[in-house]
Amino acid sequence: MGMLALLHVASSSEVRMLKVDVIDEQTHVVRRGKRPHPVPLDPASWTVLQRCLAHREAWRTDNPHVMVTKGTKAGRSPASTVYLSHILDDCDFPPRMIRSPRLVDLVNTMDPKLVAAAFGMDPQATLIYLADHVDPGRLPDC
Repeated sequence: MGMLALLHVASSSEVRMLKVDVIDEQTHVVRRGKRPHPVPLDPASWTVLQRCLAHREAWRTDNPHVMVTKGTKAGRSPASTVYLSHILDDCDFPPRMIRSPRLVDLVNTMDPKLVAAAFGMDPQATLIYLADHVDPGRLPDC
């Protein structure tokens, strides 16, 4: 969860709903949520995903989701929202806090509408990540 949030701006719901059948083993890409294009994974994220899949396989579950818990391994439902909200408790950072700095950087260096389109977000949702000041180096010389 943490790697996908930090590097790929994955939301908790994207990770929660991630299914095995959207993972391309050959190209190391996944389709997530409302994102219009498949997301290529870097080697570190791919390694973490492989560990999740190995854990899932050890449980011998038919649940189609990547993230499987004791409560969901016998069924077909995704992990609970509560489970995901506490999955990173050991590192003292909630998923949203890990995801936000990347969004702040992207929204403030690119067009917020492009960021929204790339990540399958509502255009209004990116506006909360806009900084309240303009970097003087980005202003034209007058």
